[in-house]
Amino acid sequence: MKVAIVGKGGSGKTTVAAIVARTLAREGRSVVALDCDTNPNLGISLGIGPERTLELASIRQSLDEEGGAEHAGTIDELLARFGEDAPDGVRLAVVTKIEKPNPG
Repeated sequence: MKVAIVGKGGSGKTTVAAIVARTLAREGRSVVALDCDTNPNLGISLGIGPERTLELASIRQSLDEEGGAEHAGTIDELLARFGEDAPDGVRLAVVTKIEKPNPG
């Protein structure tokens, strides 16, 4: 199952996404939560804290800098490089906006 939460800014998308992710994980489902927001705060809502959320976003943002690391080629690589285990068994990856996508 894939679930996307979209809507107007300030409407509670991050809060709803965190509640849905943790609820599904508590029911025994495998949950990968992707924070694709340009202002990534899902990690805070999932309980990994502001510092680690900022670290994950910074790692991801470094890809767009000159000489930055290569983009992840697979979901497993993405989760290994940009992911964090959150409470209740949710796996979070901060993806944010990709300014310079790798066309390959």
